[in-house]
Amino acid sequence: MQTGDVISRLPLLLAAGLALLLAACDTQQDAAKEDGPFPALWEIADSEGTVEGWMFGTIHALPDGSKWRSAQLDTVLRDADMLVVEVADLENSEDLSKLFEQLAFDRPAGPIIDRIAPEMRVEFEELLVKAKVRRTYFDPMESWAAALALAQVAQTGKAENGADRALLAAFDQREVVELEGAREQLTIFDTLPEREQRDLLNAVLEESQQYDGEIAPLADAWLAGDTERLIALTRRGILADPELAQALLHDRNADWALQVENLLSARERPLIAVGTGHLIGERGLPALLEQRGYRVRRVE
Repeated sequence: MQTGDVISRLPLLLAAGLALLLAACDTQQDAAKEDGPFPALWEIADSEGTVEGWMFGTIHALPDGSKWRSAQLDTVLRDADMLVVEVADLENSEDLSKLFEQLAFDRPAGPIIDRIAPEMRVEFEELLVKAKVRRTYFDPMESWAAALALAQVAQTGKAENGADRALLAAFDQREVVELEGAREQLTIFDTLPEREQRDLLNAVLEESQQYDGEIAPLADAWLAGDTERLIALTRRGILADPELAQALLHDRNADWALQVENLLSARERPLIAVGTGHLIGERGLPALLEQRGYRVRRVE
């Protein structure tokens, strides 16, 4: 594999919110499966009970043949007036790759091997073999960028099977609003202190050791709608680091809650579809909207 091939695949990470760490979109609609369990779906209502929108936690890479569409979600897809996502333009792989290169190589931090914990170096070398690239390719790359690149190599699912892409295809002729956009999302990583970037890099390597089957634990829990297991899985490793959790999850959730509240005040009813890690737990979007007076209930 040429080194440029790694860069060309990195746009797949932009909406990965790490799974979080996730170019052609497969527009073929996934038929709804007849029986559950299904991924989690929430309904948002005002104080009087009028439905104003929905929230659906996405995952950005899934194995071939994954079935996750339900009849209830299909009804929401018909009724929603707009789709709200983290990054809307996942199709423009060329521009996204250029953006990544602009940010990823401007402040190199020395040989990559010196930034990796000794106990993680064997895993790093194994991922190099899988990616078919030399170690020196990562030397001029910032630590956060190396983390995203290695997460892409490690993942077992395919981004073209991701739920976010299927939803974007379903809203092809309707309004799509993005909460961040590619530049803002990558800038969050790019502005992390070097210490936190290295923590991210090593956490990605540690988590990659879990991807030893056909389906990663996170995808398995997501498909089953098992939010308790999702909380446990997404709050360890990368997000067990308080500083990373604050920058990559909690600060973004707080910002998104304000944006979503503004969207809900309009007549149009949105479907908010973001990485599932943003919707679970005491500081997830459903909880934050409840604090603002909305009635939020899980309907699936």
